[in-house]
Amino acid sequence: MGRVVTPSADRRAALSLFSRLRTAEGQSDPFPLYAELRSHGGVLPAPWGGFLVTDFDVCDRVLRSADWLEPDARWREKQGASTRWSAPSAREISRTLPALNPPDHTAVRRAAGSFDRGTVQRMGRTVEGIVERLLASVEERLREGEADFAALVSEELPVAAIGEWLGLPSADWPRLRELTHDQVFTQELLPNASQLARSDAAMAELRDYFTELIRERRRRLRGDPVSQWITTWDALEPDQGRADQAVYFLALFVLLAALETTATLLSIMTLQLVEHPGHWNTLAERPELVPAFVEESLRFDPPSHVISRVAATDCTLGGLDVRADEMVHLMIGAAHRDPAKHADPDRFDLHRKPAHLAFSGGVHYCLGAPLARLEAQTLLRQLVRRLPQLTLVRPPAMAPRVAFRRLLNLDLALA
Repeated sequence: MGRVVTPSADRRAALSLFSRLRTAEGQSDPFPLYAELRSHGGVLPAPWGGFLVTDFDVCDRVLRSADWLEPDARWREKQGASTRWSAPSAREISRTLPALNPPDHTAVRRAAGSFDRGTVQRMGRTVEGIVERLLASVEERLREGEADFAALVSEELPVAAIGEWLGLPSADWPRLRELTHDQVFTQELLPNASQLARSDAAMAELRDYFTELIRERRRRLRGDPVSQWITTWDALEPDQGRADQAVYFLALFVLLAALETTATLLSIMTLQLVEHPGHWNTLAERPELVPAFVEESLRFDPPSHVISRVAATDCTLGGLDVRADEMVHLMIGAAHRDPAKHADPDRFDLHRKPAHLAFSGGVHYCLGAPLARLEAQTLLRQLVRRLPQLTLVRPPAMAPRVAFRRLLNLDLALA
């Protein structure tokens, strides 16, 4: 293939933009920087290698195409021992469901089951009760002054919902939540050595936790998903050690997928609500718009701003030649503001036709999407019904990340 040469000025511009993205200001509002990045083209070489994609339709095609793969264990091993991909946490995460490619992905997803309508309905009753309890604590705190909604609700709801579903002791939930925050760095765009070390330590502790949990469930099977996975994998895998390892990677995946991104969705959704009181009035008068509000929140500022894929074969993307095994970084946060896809993309519009990539796409479409939507919609309905309009006390601080958004606080008060 004849590679298209990108001017060095574009590479320097992209490098400068990413340096600014990593600042507190850039993480607080990355969207002007995304627009600047998009002005250099819908697909352009990344300064460190591979490619950046800001065009919505190109991102969508990559996610849906079998010609683009997850950077799985095989790919990571080929990158070499001195790269970030060889870190223990990177190797561990490569064996969870989202990092597998067919046919392995197909087999494991089938064994995992799904959040079908019956499961979601049963969990709905649990989620309703959790939200009622959490909002009661917010109401009590608001009577005294400020309430950190992120700490009291956004971080608590996902771990309580998935913790109860998996049958995890509630005393373990705070530590599991913290470990989830630490492990995510191995999935970041450009983690540094200290961040990878935190991920490595967190992943080792999570492995110990779930290994012991599986031993305990084997001694006394219940009706919970972990027990069901043990039964499923025992029928598929005659070697108990390998079966237990498969169950471990499923349990790990479910925990990681259920906590971090859902908590961010809940905080970003609530931030939009309090920053624009008109939305509060609209939802109070027309609660049937709650699902639309959740979907527009996912478009406007998705929990994950970057999804990475590697080329299965030599190909062309956006006019640029990509070699097999080269990585592309789909800049989902930027693609969601692509004016070629969404008119007036910087406006939060409840009546916009839903079109976003927050849950990925294709065979890797998020298994937990129904649960995330359930939690967000349940919270939003109760929040608008139970509380008067709230006001933002101070701008929230953001975690030092590019790919995975996280509000460190969301301090609210009665308006």
